[in-house]
Amino acid sequence: MGKGFYISKAVGVVGVILGAGALATIIALSVVYSQEKAKNNDNQVSPTDGPTTSKPTTSKPTTSKPTTSKPTVTTPALSNEPWDKYRLPKSLVPDHYNVVLWPRLTADPTTRLYIFTGESTVEFRCAEDTDLIIIHSNKLNYTKLENGQLVRLSAVNSGVKVPPIKSLWLQPVTQYLVLQLDGKLMKDQRYHLHTKFTGELADDLGGFYRSEYIENGQRKVVATTQMQPTDARKAFPCFDEPAMKATFNITLIHDPGTVALSNGAEKESKGVTIQGKSLMQTDFEQTEKMSTYLLAFIVSEFGFINNSVDDVSIRIFARKPAIDAGQGQYALNKTGPILKFFEKYYNSSYPLPKSDQIALPDFNAGAMENWGLITYRETALLYDETVSSNSNKERIASIISHELAHMWFGNLVTVRWWNDLWLNEGFASYVAYLGANDAEPDWNIKDLIVLDDVHRVFAVDALASSHPLSSREEDIQRPEQISELFDAISYSKGASVLRMLSDFLTEDIFVMGLRTYLKEFEFGNAVYTDLWKHLQMAVNATGTNLTESVQDIMNTWVLQMGFPVVTINTTSGDVSQKHFLLDPDSEVTAPSPFNYEWIVPIKWTKNETVQTPYWLKQKSATQEAMKTTAGDWVLANLDVVGYYRVNYDDSNWDKLLNALSTNHSLIQVINRAQLVDDAFNLARAKIIPTVRALSTTKYLNKERDYMPWQSALGNLNFFYLMFDRSEVYGPMQDYLRKQVVPLFDHYKTLTGNWTKVPTGHMDQYNQVNAISQACKTGHEECQTLVKGWFKQWMDTKINPIHPNLRSTVYCNAISAGGAKEWDFAWSEFQSATIASEAEKLRSALSCTKQPWLLQRYLEYTLDPDMIRKQDATSTIVYIANNVVGQSLAWDFVRDRWSYIFNQYGGGSFSFSNLINGVTKRFATEFELKQLRQFKADNAEVGFGSGTLAVDQSIERTIGNIKWIAENKQNVLKWFVAETKP
Repeated sequence: MGKGFYISKAVGVVGVILGAGALATIIALSVVYSQEKAKNNDNQVSPTDGPTTSKPTTSKPTTSKPTTSKPTVTTPALSNEPWDKYRLPKSLVPDHYNVVLWPRLTADPTTRLYIFTGESTVEFRCAEDTDLIIIHSNKLNYTKLENGQLVRLSAVNSGVKVPPIKSLWLQPVTQYLVLQLDGKLMKDQRYHLHTKFTGELADDLGGFYRSEYIENGQRKVVATTQMQPTDARKAFPCFDEPAMKATFNITLIHDPGTVALSNGAEKESKGVTIQGKSLMQTDFEQTEKMSTYLLAFIVSEFGFINNSVDDVSIRIFARKPAIDAGQGQYALNKTGPILKFFEKYYNSSYPLPKSDQIALPDFNAGAMENWGLITYRETALLYDETVSSNSNKERIASIISHELAHMWFGNLVTVRWWNDLWLNEGFASYVAYLGANDAEPDWNIKDLIVLDDVHRVFAVDALASSHPLSSREEDIQRPEQISELFDAISYSKGASVLRMLSDFLTEDIFVMGLRTYLKEFEFGNAVYTDLWKHLQMAVNATGTNLTESVQDIMNTWVLQMGFPVVTINTTSGDVSQKHFLLDPDSEVTAPSPFNYEWIVPIKWTKNETVQTPYWLKQKSATQEAMKTTAGDWVLANLDVVGYYRVNYDDSNWDKLLNALSTNHSLIQVINRAQLVDDAFNLARAKIIPTVRALSTTKYLNKERDYMPWQSALGNLNFFYLMFDRSEVYGPMQDYLRKQVVPLFDHYKTLTGNWTKVPTGHMDQYNQVNAISQACKTGHEECQTLVKGWFKQWMDTKINPIHPNLRSTVYCNAISAGGAKEWDFAWSEFQSATIASEAEKLRSALSCTKQPWLLQRYLEYTLDPDMIRKQDATSTIVYIANNVVGQSLAWDFVRDRWSYIFNQYGGGSFSFSNLINGVTKRFATEFELKQLRQFKADNAEVGFGSGTLAVDQSIERTIGNIKWIAENKQNVLKWFVAETKP
């Protein structure tokens, strides 16, 4: 019913905008913000108004000066009133929105603020009689309408009586616009709520915001959006929950010469005159039924390139110089094939007529899966083979694949509430490897999930302060709690356990269940158990014999935090499991419904012969087949498809180490990386001696594959963090130099004295490791090489360094140099024309050993003209990674926390990375005391999405203190012994 009405309604909106009778509407929308700010009358209602815990006693709307800055609101003790609850009542269900928005890309001359104005009509159905309308609204100021009120409420059916509005107010804490009615809305009737509003087009990277860049010496402004998770309400009043799906007609008013984009295809764009100004009005086709967090609207002067696959239009938008330089071509070439891969994988046609992808100069996340208009950081979409490395190319293929996977899983079928975010992001993170592998089959990219997701998230999930994948719905309420879920657990653990599930079911059964799940819930919402149900249906339909139901197996991985270490005793055949904790003395206070036991699928091999998979379903069991005789060894968790670590009896460890040292190719490459990673982490957890873990690196002087080297260097980085300020550092450097020089020499030969590029994707990565580690350990030939390349660049202004090697060469040359090298790199950073090159330089600038340069660089991070807001926190972390910059960065963050927190937004996803990044070297009682003081001093300011990270950092520091006390002398002794001639 609503749909037919709104097809004509969309045309009606256009008529209103152009018609003389409604010109006042547009004039009201476009009132200069400075005038509005000066008013203090009943035409406005500002975000700071209204009661905190109870409704107003008068029917007159509360009003005051509007404000577009973040209101200073003390969080009151919330009442039990519906407007003080963070979840919307179930009484109203939206069907459709008409939204008209006009962003101003020039600042108001008086206030210097950038603003947008808008009007919105939402049609909703009344699911139960109610005298309240509660709709999300944040930082919007409302303008009085022709009816003398701030909103207009009407019934779709003209015969239905609409109760008058008794009172209206904004509830800033819960981010609502609240209407108290003098009478009830009737069940099953449909109503319209119409509003006009003004908001700030701020540079805060959330909601409807602005991004700026310089082109040909001119500052350009883009109006763009980032709604996920809870910022659509900053752009227009809406029912801003993922289950409140509706259709949307979007209209954008914009300057001539700019391009307007939204989720729907452009329906019509024409010139209009408003207030004597010549403008463009672009109307977009009605969207499919979708969640508010997937909306996008953008006004820019960007260029684009395009092609089409079947009937789907594919366009890549970016700054015009980037498009003209061909930087969008790689993304354009890969988007079509990846889209086709997912159509086949899901057995479902792409549901939209277009797939636009746009690279933004300022963007907080890596990318955002807005339906039909995907937004990216420039580094995640733009590629130039003359300056971009193979890792830049891999990142682009992977992120495009991740976002396109969401077009079905997340957008077509959406989680009902954010507590199941892990399913959305974990799934896209897993299948991103499949899509990228299809696009670049020579890369073996599917193997990298072990390093980039499984091993990465093990480090977090082995803490007592971790959290389960799925939270209870009632535990995730406030926007900052929702933002906190966008972490390694949701993405990487989600990906890891879904990969494990796909493996033990087989991919065919996994995909079969996935397809019926998407079919049943298309254009709707689901919970994670709905997926389990469909996978179980596929298991039953194929007659597959599974040890337990999908739900029973997976609940052990989803409803409790952490993961097990599986211990195999090859003498007795005993197999047991235990909750793996990096600090075995840490206290686990979170209860587990399964007592921290898991149903564990074990794929294993005896010598080189793969054995029948085994399920460990209780704390311990005996598996006779795992007993070995004299020469045999057992290796479990083949290809690391299981989400667990593995320990063995001493005898089996000795045999595995012997296999590595005599003929490492007997053990497949992923499992060589696993042995190193498991051993180092088992040692940190005091399950095996640290010197046994170090022994897994002894064979590396013969290893040429990337994954084992990367695993070893990642783990040895912990030793650098713990010992680069102590007497262990020298002998450790000597040992690692001895191990890496053969790899350095191998690549020197392979590349014809550094003149050629290795052919394999992983070989190119390991060449970077060889140079990086050889230089880091003080190998003179390496240091001379990189300094020579960098000097040549400085002298000739022609960069001779291959893009793959630039990150490590820049870092090592700047580290060895002084202010001259730093200033040259800073100048190159400022003039870089592609984001990936700027990113390499931004990271390398943190490598200097000069404290004054690092301090100056820290100051730059909070100046958006020097370092973009999106890059501020990661730049501080880069500086903290440098042993010279560690204490400077920590002092800087402590001193400026209130400013950083308020300027960079409590909902920013990067606060957890910042807190973890500046504290990861902490390993003394003094640093622990400082950390606890930091937590206490800023309790009132808060930590936003970094709240959990503060506790994780305290826990990690306690573990580090104990680890050093127990291991320092043994480690020193071992390194000294291994480097004796």
